[in-house]
Order: sequence, then structure tokens, then C-alpha cells
Amino acid sequence: MGVALLVLPLAGCIQPLYAPAGAGFDSSPLAAEMQAIAVDEIPDRLGHYVRNELIFGLNGTGSEPAPRYRLSVRMRERVQTPILDTVTGRATSATVIVDAEYRLVTVPGDVEVTKGVAFNIASYDRFSNRFSNVRAARDAEIRDARVIADSIRTRIATALATRL
Repeated sequence: MGVALLVLPLAGCIQPLYAPAGAGFDSSPLAAEMQAIAVDEIPDRLGHYVRNELIFGLNGTGSEPAPRYRLSVRMRERVQTPILDTVTGRATSATVIVDAEYRLVTVPGDVEVTKGVAFNIASYDRFSNRFSNVRAARDAEIRDARVIADSIRTRIATALATRL
């Protein structure tokens, strides 16, 4: 009971750090612009991960406003094995390198708003168990996808904020 009395005066005082004063994040003009971005399909498994992360990062509300922008992303992935076991000749680690070229255009007219390249590198250990290697590689792809989607989202937010 005593804790509730101490917390009660603070009710309604807590707000998100990046929210505009006196409003929730979803009511800001930038959030509305970000929610109005339609993300094109991206091929392959890595593209699926990046697209899902982008959709959630741009519009995590579940609403589907009419799109005012269209985001297209083209992915390029490569794997390097920098460390080899001298006895067996097998790779003991691998590095997944992903480059993502993105382009944001307005829906009526295809006027380019911003474009760029985001990239990330994720490493993982390789073992003699094939399943472990496949799972570790997939985990590295998912880590790459999260970082790339966050980087693209931040760059788009910067470009749209300068337009508002």
C-alpha cells in the first residue's frame, strides 16, 4: 500500500525519451510519415528478415495507413572464412557480409527522397556438426538483418525529418 502511495503522484509523468512534448510517439508528424512507407518484397531468406525488421521498425503499430512512400532494398550477401584449422584444413569461423542498397521514393510520381547503402558484418564459429554450422550462419544473417534494418530506418527518419 505504501508503494502505491509513493508512485501515485508520478502517474502520467513518464513519457518516451524521443516523443514530442505532451504527446505519444505515434502522434508525431515524423512517426506518421514513417508509418506511411510501404516496403517492397526483398528476395531470399535474408531479404525476408530485413523486410520484416523494416516493417516493424517503420510501423510497429499494426495500422495500415495509405502509403505515401515506397522503399525498395536490394541485398548482396557473401561469406568469407578467414580462419582455417592447419591440421584439418577446415574453416573454424566464417564472416557473413551483407550490403543493402535502399531507395525511398514518393508513391505518386516516384520522386526520390533518399537512397544509400547500409552494410554489416557478423561472424560465427564453425564446428564439425553441420546443423550447428547452418544454425550459426542463420543467426549471423538475422543479426545482420536487424542492424541493417535499423540503419536504414535511422537514415530514412533523418531524411524525412529534414523535409518536415
